[in-house]
Amino acid sequence: MQVRLLEPEWLDELPPQDPRAVRSRADLRRVNWVMANARLLAKALSEGLTPGTRIVDLGSGDGSLMLGVARALRRPGMELTLVDRAPIVSDATLAAFGELGWKARVAASDALEFISHERQDVIVANLFLHHLDDVALARLFALAAQRSRALAACEPRRSALALGASRLLWFIGCNDVTRHDAVVSVRAGFRDDELSRLWPAAPGWKLVESSALPFSHLFVARRDAP
Repeated sequence: MQVRLLEPEWLDELPPQDPRAVRSRADLRRVNWVMANARLLAKALSEGLTPGTRIVDLGSGDGSLMLGVARALRRPGMELTLVDRAPIVSDATLAAFGELGWKARVAASDALEFISHERQDVIVANLFLHHLDDVALARLFALAAQRSRALAACEPRRSALALGASRLLWFIGCNDVTRHDAVVSVRAGFRDDELSRLWPAAPGWKLVESSALPFSHLFVARRDAP
């Protein structure tokens, strides 16, 4: 698995209310739990958050993963924007953010388009960057370096172990959409320092990239404190 392979994922092509799509989103909540992505992102974001910090979650889907991050952080006063081309965030999820002391809103927008026009402090991406080719990733990172002070992403790890695990999701009851997309996601995932190499050569940034995790690939870019 030396080269990334980008292929269409079925969930992206189904109407949001299609029963198979609804079931697959429920599957993804379990997959995120197995991958421990909310915990990993919360740990990556824990430094430097103060009340009023503007956080953007790209490709937010139903918002459940970011809600898990917010619960793990236990930091009230954050201002969150959930960005997705076809957002499906429920009123109950928005209310749950409110109970944690977060101001959450939804933006129906392309991720690149959004961050090119809106300033933010922190950008979060979970199982989103692997949808983009290297050209789009480089453009997103260039914008992030100009318009934010931190980016944290959890993506599929591209490895034989992760690929094998993706083919066993039937064992936890995942449907055909999730099983197909899991394999496709791993093939499009990341390893080594692939994301760091796409970050612009801008001074004052610290990059951390790790494939040491069983199934997740973590990438964190943080601007040095002044």
